[in-house]
Amino acid sequence: MKENDLKIDDSVKVKNGILCPDLKELCIGGWQGRISEIAEDDDDNTIVRIEWDSITLKYMPDYYIDQSIEDGLDYSAMYLFPDEVELSKSRDKKEDIAEMIESILKAHRWGWLGEEGKRIQKVLFNVNEDDEMEALEAWEKYLEKILSFPFDAIITESTGRRQLKIGDKVRVERISYVEDLHGINIELSMGRNKYDHPLCDMKVINVNSSNYQPVNDYCLWYGNH
Repeated sequence: MKENDLKIDDSVKVKNGILCPDLKELCIGGWQGRISEIAEDDDDNTIVRIEWDSITLKYMPDYYIDQSIEDGLDYSAMYLFPDEVELSKSRDKKEDIAEMIESILKAHRWGWLGEEGKRIQKVLFNVNEDDEMEALEAWEKYLEKILSFPFDAIITESTGRRQLKIGDKVRVERISYVEDLHGINIELSMGRNKYDHPLCDMKVINVNSSNYQPVNDYCLWYGNH
């Protein structure tokens, strides 16, 4: 298609066989959207910026969205050459796109963390993460179900007047309580003494334990939420 045939807001479809410029193994033939910009690249070639419609966004591969987020790229739009697209009929409204992007952001909020991020997303599925207590309670429910008590851990952070020091080895007995200041708190013992300590400030000693990954995922989430 000639560049003069295209205008801002035109609905276009990517021609069959066209590959993603940033991910060559991904064929984007059939993807549809609207032209939001007509510009020139570094070689003075005309390029068009296509904002994908809600249907393309809905069926976009998860790995592409996660990779784009991790690389700081915009999965919701792409620059292509005019001869790589053809005019098409609009399939949705612009407000549909905003709703779909909001849904994708919730589903892929932790995608940039790779496999850990995918596990975090499963724990927080259908949870309003803006409500910290709701998110913490989802973690509590998950950890209560999956952790095997007791287990050995090491203290990684110690603040304020806490009697535990970094490097102390402790025995984790159970989940004690949840509060918004320090998240999930654990009842643990060291010698004859018992303490409550934030789970985010400890690490499972045995890396081969079934407890290691869930606790590490929680700590990763807590440190980045």
